[in-house]
Amino acid sequence: MNKLLLIVLSLAIFTLSSSDAAIYKGQRIFIKKCLKCHKSGQSFIAKYKMKKWKKLMRKKGKPLAAIHLKSQKAKKSWKYFKSKKYAKKSKHLKQFLVEYAKDSGNVPACN
Repeated sequence: MNKLLLIVLSLAIFTLSSSDAAIYKGQRIFIKKCLKCHKSGQSFIAKYKMKKWKKLMRKKGKPLAAIHLKSQKAKKSWKYFKSKKYAKKSKHLKQFLVEYAKDSGNVPACN
């Protein structure tokens, strides 16, 4: 019984730590790719509620990419939003944006 409990706790800790890593990866992506244009960072993320961020990031972030690809102001980011790298890593960005959305009550760290 103790071994079973230990295994369950280990899996729970692993699951929680891996989800935090995804948020961290999303934050890193945001800092590298998004702050160039969205300089207000924290206030930009808190601009939308969780539901809106989830909607923008569905289907590997295609709706968010479409907004950027239609905007001449975002011309610098077109290459990134067309890349496979964006589609592959969009899940981390989504998790970060949802975690710190307007209605989440969370504030991202300053690192």
